[in-house]
Amino acid sequence: MIDSASSQTLPATLPVLATVGINKRFHQLQASDNISLQLRPGEIHALIGPNGAGKSTLIMQIAGQLKPDSGHVLLNGNNVTGLSTAARARAGLARTFQVSALAAENSVLQNTLLGCLGAQGRRLGMFKSVMRAGKLREDAEEALQRVGLLDQAHARAAEISHGQRRQLEIAIALTLKPKAFVMDEPMAGLGTSGSAFLISLLDGLRHEAPILLVEHDMDAVFALADRISVLVYGQIIASGTVNEIRQNAAVKKAYLGEDI
Repeated sequence: MIDSASSQTLPATLPVLATVGINKRFHQLQASDNISLQLRPGEIHALIGPNGAGKSTLIMQIAGQLKPDSGHVLLNGNNVTGLSTAARARAGLARTFQVSALAAENSVLQNTLLGCLGAQGRRLGMFKSVMRAGKLREDAEEALQRVGLLDQAHARAAEISHGQRRQLEIAIALTLKPKAFVMDEPMAGLGTSGSAFLISLLDGLRHEAPILLVEHDMDAVFALADRISVLVYGQIIASGTVNEIRQNAAVKKAYLGEDI
């Protein structure tokens, strides 16, 4: 959130991604209520909140699936509020989803290439030639190597584990050479070992591109987050470091005794 203290250092810490006064109403429900937050270079900023808080609505407005009633989304200082989801991806905003959006019958490598082609606005008719050779294939294989999936490149997406599908989504995002990641519950459905691997992976990615992380796994949030913003009934009620959020009385009340 922009406040008097942070604004004094803003030129040195210009946010990579920001929302400014985002509002969204569905009939009588104010799903987003004047939401302003920042994602700064090199950080993981976690967005948490109880079910129904408006996290998914906010993420869809950031990614371009929903248009806010008022307010702006900025990427590297540029107003992208009017851009489509694909245009935002081409501008450097990479998103992973709470529910996997992979092409199940295609191979791991094909999924990675399809994501790369789509983000660059290139015709899928080029797909076969790209599979044979080319810089895009090299980029796709490098991304798979980074997430530990190169040895699964020719397996169908339907055949790999849930945790590996999460890794694949990140590989697809990496092919975009992103300026910022938006990750929607990447830990969902993962076991202990899968979560540990993903925590390690995300921890290294923050220095390549900062991450806005929506997550219910509080162990992961506390392990990764440089800052946390808490969303309740469409409003940011607190934003701060892990220790500040742990000790915040309003956050404890909003979670009704949940272990945070």
